[in-house]
Amino acid sequence: MAIGALAALAGVRRVAAMQAAEVARLTRLADRRADQVAALSHELRTPLSMINGAAELLLERTPGDLTVAQERFLQIINDQCATLNGLCESLLLQAKIEAGLFTPRPERVDVSTVTRDVVTAMRPVCAKKEQWVTLDTPQVTRRIRADPLLVAQAVSNLVTNASRYTTVGGRIDVRVMMIDTGIAVYISDDGAGMTRDQRRRLFQRFATDRPLADGTGLGLVITKTIVELHGGSIFVDTASRRGTTFVFTLPWAGPA
Repeated sequence: MAIGALAALAGVRRVAAMQAAEVARLTRLADRRADQVAALSHELRTPLSMINGAAELLLERTPGDLTVAQERFLQIINDQCATLNGLCESLLLQAKIEAGLFTPRPERVDVSTVTRDVVTAMRPVCAKKEQWVTLDTPQVTRRIRADPLLVAQAVSNLVTNASRYTTVGGRIDVRVMMIDTGIAVYISDDGAGMTRDQRRRLFQRFATDRPLADGTGLGLVITKTIVELHGGSIFVDTASRRGTTFVFTLPWAGPA
């Protein structure tokens, strides 16, 4: 009996050692991937900054006057540099989260204020496509424990996604509500909506079908990760040719 118990104990220890070794191996792989993405992000951002700086100098007419066509092309360069820089930041954040190198820094946050700041910043961008962004928030919003920078990024990602697929001259509605369990944020667009297959592919990196035809899908992946890091949930209500509504909830308590 004693010999059998010792053998069983030895077996348990071997399994535990194998599991610990596998965890260590996966951790090293995740760390290496995060380092590689960080290096790539840095290497991309350096030339992007130089391209963006040169374009801005030209747009300011520092070297001389521009034709209408030249100004339009330079504005495209400027906008695409900003898009690529945002992609670099998204890749870096996702790699850090997956490697366990990133955790939220919660504090008492007014989600209405955070959302209002994001909408205010996004309105000029949406106005270029003649899109109108509305905002509806409670007069007084109970504060929750959350990382304000991450909440702002989640809202920004969803508004950006809505703008991408809203019609020219269309409308994006943003709403903050207090619910029993916490705060809910709704972002609705009047775009083409999604089919059942497109909806199934949501929150997958580097998806290529609509609604992610123009992007990598990282924005939605990161938004879902941010919400779940806070103990919340994200949902989508959509139908083909009838627009899309994303809603995410954040609990009162927030992350530990």
